[in-house]
Amino acid sequence: MEEMKFYNLIRYDYGKYKKYGGNFISILFFTQGFWAIIQYRVANEIYRKVNISIVKKILLFICLIWQKVIEISTGISIPASANIGHSFYIGHFGGIILNSLTIIGNNCNIAQGVTIGISGRGEKRGVPVIGNNVFIAANAVIAGKINVGNNCVIGANSLVVTNVPNAITVVGVPAVKISDNNSDDYI
Repeated sequence: MEEMKFYNLIRYDYGKYKKYGGNFISILFFTQGFWAIIQYRVANEIYRKVNISIVKKILLFICLIWQKVIEISTGISIPASANIGHSFYIGHFGGIILNSLTIIGNNCNIAQGVTIGISGRGEKRGVPVIGNNVFIAANAVIAGKINVGNNCVIGANSLVVTNVPNAITVVGVPAVKISDNNSDDYI
């Protein structure tokens, strides 16, 4: 993933919310997903760019308190060390948990109840890598050292524990391919 300036990340994230019909006031004051993204972007910028150890620790501690306030008020937990591309959209608040090592590509949407976490044993233990333009529907769980390809759709209530190729739709427990439909109509 190419590195983008902080301002551009915020601008692209805001633009994604605006695309779905929000206006400045509703996005800024009434959209919990956007609050969580802003908090994450600030914390991630500090995590990646501040090099003075004591200053970094103090700022990250403040960001951790801010993260917990967001987490308690919205039910969305995005750690500072996660790696999330531009144009990230959280459709509905509540029950969203991302592992601190999560990698999510550009232009992805996730719905309420999504968990992206660590799973597996031995060499298979790890955290997923999510590609670009991926739609993750409500209450989906993606876990383990796997890759979710670009332009994929993860169906509601699915458990994804194996690699997902590019541009398909998977659904179920465990998730299996159900079609060659990609995420174009969802993102």
